[in-house]
Amino acid sequence: MPGSPPSPSVIPPELLLTAYRAGLFPMADHRDDPEVFWVEPRERAIFPLDQFHVSKSLRKTIRQDRFRVTCDRDFAATIAACAKPREAFAESWISHRIEASYQALHHAGHAHSFECWQADEFGNDRLVGGLYGVAFDRVFCGESMFSRVPDASKVALAWLVACMKSAGFRVLDCQFMTDHLASMGAKAIPQARYLELVENAAGSPEASLPEAWARYAVGSGSAASSGASAASDPPPPSGKLIAQSFTKTS
Repeated sequence: MPGSPPSPSVIPPELLLTAYRAGLFPMADHRDDPEVFWVEPRERAIFPLDQFHVSKSLRKTIRQDRFRVTCDRDFAATIAACAKPREAFAESWISHRIEASYQALHHAGHAHSFECWQADEFGNDRLVGGLYGVAFDRVFCGESMFSRVPDASKVALAWLVACMKSAGFRVLDCQFMTDHLASMGAKAIPQARYLELVENAAGSPEASLPEAWARYAVGSGSAASSGASAASDPPPPSGKLIAQSFTKTS
């Protein structure tokens, strides 16, 4: 269309995966930045899966199923919400080019989202929080998360950790350490140690993240379809199973 901005050039999925295996990830200076720069932190923040901390209040929220949690139901909406500038930041590092690149990676089966939904006054699902990231081998690199209501992103993260443990993943990367992540059990390690963990996590997991989500979503071992429309979604997920997957001391 005349006057429409050109479509951003997509970073090839193969290049993105090669970069992640080498400990690199792309960022941009602002939303409309056509360029990307590759980041290799000196220290890497990771979540040891067996040390993920779930507070009593968060455990209660999960058990009560205050949110309907899905996997890959709306990746596009999730990354778009994550890309919106936050109050503390004037610009978003998730440029239109990066957003388009991760959507291509999602279609290739290597990027996933966990979404939290709540019903509005008309009974329609409203996306209120979630996260997305990159999966390769037995590694998941969390890219960004967002919340429109309290605890939504925390619940999505708890579901991600539970699904990773169930599927046999080994490494959950969260890139940069923050006080928020530290309060939930994240640890800072040298980049060299992170690369060792990635190397040791080579190989296929026992299940994909959508498959692991399906086990919890139906409350049994039977399969469910992630990314389904509202009319064909599986029964409401059982937060009790997620809460039980974490030790009482976490």
